[in-house]
Amino acid sequence: MLYTLAGGGTLCGLAALVLLIVSTATDFWMQYRYSGSSANQGLWRFCINHKCHAHTITVAFWDATRAFMLLAVLSCFAGVVLGLSAFTNGTKNRRVRTGGIALVLSGFLALLALAIYTGVTVTFFGKRFLDWRFAWSYFIAWVAIILAFTAGVFQLCAYQRTTAEPAPSNNQDT
Repeated sequence: MLYTLAGGGTLCGLAALVLLIVSTATDFWMQYRYSGSSANQGLWRFCINHKCHAHTITVAFWDATRAFMLLAVLSCFAGVVLGLSAFTNGTKNRRVRTGGIALVLSGFLALLALAIYTGVTVTFFGKRFLDWRFAWSYFIAWVAIILAFTAGVFQLCAYQRTTAEPAPSNNQDT
């Protein structure tokens, strides 16, 4: 049971890590119409008519969203590595707890990034572009948040169960 919780947490964390990397790297956070053409934007660049350009203006919300997403990826990576390395010494190891904390932190950092992005997008871009919508990378990031929180809770539960159980006795009746 304990290895199931820790293993499930590690697998959820690995899935969250992949989804966080994909959502951070792609250019499909928002889609809109610009001068009659379809356009989309990501955290690093925007594309109009399949020609992509780097964001030329440095705005605090772009920097904050990027920073929180990158920190979420790093924290998720640390949680997965700690979860995997804990299997070498058993789930009683503190690595399971630390990995769980790192995964919960990853979910929280990604949640902050998406909260900032959502707030600015709805209030600023929603007024500027009439025909806009969030795109698939944005939704993948939300799924990654749920997976990261779930992975952290699984690993923390695995650690909690191992510390709550009494140690097995080594007495042999002969």
